[in-house]
Amino acid sequence: MAHLTYLAVLAGCLLGALWLEPVLRVGVLRRWRRLLLMLVPVVLVFGAWDLAGIAAQQWSYDPAQTIGVLLPGRLPVEELLFFIVVPVCAVLGYEAVRKVLKR
Repeated sequence: MAHLTYLAVLAGCLLGALWLEPVLRVGVLRRWRRLLLMLVPVVLVFGAWDLAGIAAQQWSYDPAQTIGVLLPGRLPVEELLFFIVVPVCAVLGYEAVRKVLKR
């Protein structure tokens, strides 16, 4: 049940920010290459950090708190989703504030 709550929080975060795209026309998703340039380093750096911690047995995830889908290196898929969803929401919010302040 906790894993569904975590996924619901990620979905809520995304839904809470995605409306900014069509309503304020922030253009974040339209400039998808630029978004990928921001996301790739985040996913690579933090993914590698987590993978290193898992490999060194300094970091682990409670299987009861995940949906059980593990990526290579025993990284839960929820962690990858976190590395994608949170930065996307942050950029949407940042661009929305820039757009509103320009008015």
